[in-house]
Amino acid sequence: RLHLVTWNVGTAFPPPDVTSLLQLNSLGPSMDMYVIGLQEVNSRITNFLSDLAFDDPWSVFFMTVLSPLGYIKLSSVRMQGLLLLVFAKHVHLPFIRDVHTHYTRTGLYGYWGNKGGVTIRLSLYGHTICFINCHLPAHMENTEQRLDDFEKILEMQFEGENIPSTMDHDVLFWFGDLNFRIADYGIHFVRESINNKRYSLLWEKDQLNMAKKKEAFLQEFIEGPLQFKPTYKFDLYSDVYDTSEKKRKPAWTDRILWRVKNLCQRASKEGEFSEEEQTIAVTLNNYISHMSYGISDHKPVTGTFELELKPLLSDPLVTLNPEGEWSAEHDVLISYSAVPEFPSSAWDWIGLFKVAFRHANDYVTYAWVEDDEISSNKDSKQVYMSAAEIPDAGGEFLLCYYSNNLQSIVGISQPFQIQPNRTLLGKDLTQEENSWMQKSDNLESHDEF
Repeated sequence: RLHLVTWNVGTAFPPPDVTSLLQLNSLGPSMDMYVIGLQEVNSRITNFLSDLAFDDPWSVFFMTVLSPLGYIKLSSVRMQGLLLLVFAKHVHLPFIRDVHTHYTRTGLYGYWGNKGGVTIRLSLYGHTICFINCHLPAHMENTEQRLDDFEKILEMQFEGENIPSTMDHDVLFWFGDLNFRIADYGIHFVRESINNKRYSLLWEKDQLNMAKKKEAFLQEFIEGPLQFKPTYKFDLYSDVYDTSEKKRKPAWTDRILWRVKNLCQRASKEGEFSEEEQTIAVTLNNYISHMSYGISDHKPVTGTFELELKPLLSDPLVTLNPEGEWSAEHDVLISYSAVPEFPSSAWDWIGLFKVAFRHANDYVTYAWVEDDEISSNKDSKQVYMSAAEIPDAGGEFLLCYYSNNLQSIVGISQPFQIQPNRTLLGKDLTQEENSWMQKSDNLESHDEF
């Protein structure tokens, strides 16, 4: 289950609550992945420079919301106001590999990043998935420019060997502030149709729908029905369409589309593929806007998908476990084993993480798999961690093996307990007793006086 968000946040800071946006109170099973695409994140030079040094407020916000629920930030990519975040549940981490990011500037003839696309691609249980978050040119008359820019974004190439081109991924998600407008109809007819919830009257004049009938490369993209009000342009903190002097005509600028490669191949080869050969299927469960959010002049849009996968990978590359009882009173051991084809590196490391960790660099401590190795045989290896690095307070933790070659976590242990440091607890108790006795003596001397 994948939940995808697109939202032009209009340089605003995050809202107090995103429970409904992320469908955290949903009665169904929880999501396996969240993909969040934002446009117009505040990119004034002071904000942008600080965001380069530290995580931007939106990334921190979503990590704070999702990490206690068992999701880690798998990857992110930022280009000025465009931000794309991918979160995944712990259990899937060993099966998500070959994560790469890219960005394409299309503003000012390709020199400026106020418009363009940011992209994250990955392998999920052996299937290739690509996410593209776009902010395309505005205004009614720029349909052709929007299409040209999107084609340019599709042509970009990832760095690295054996990475498929964008359109060669098994599934491609395209979303963002695509800025397509409703042509021909006047503002009064459009608003009247919206007020009467007769959205279908407007579909045939939606510029993206019109372009899909003409442009072959767009015909391969699928979109759910637009059964929600156009998401642009609203007065801030309201559900009232633009009352400014410009009185922008409402439009479905914020969209989510997808493309399944096998379906395109099957269509082009007229049934040469059998159903058994289709190893991945995408189903849209819901496609909605969220009218309660008013921090910008756009309303966020979400799509909830089911990805049905025939796993091409079923075993993690690395299996690892803590040995014996763990506490800060003694050095501890980790045992791990890797599959024969695993491309290990001297720069691989095993990290100790709190269960609610945010991302791969959010470790408490780590051990180098080569430098800290103490034994090895054909079945498994042992690595030690110094007692000085183990948290004295104890708690619930897990271990992750990070592959330098694959730039991802390729093995994760079950959660386990680290016992509190009894020696330290004893010291604390003694200090408390001494402090209490000192207070008692002071009270007695005060009474005598």
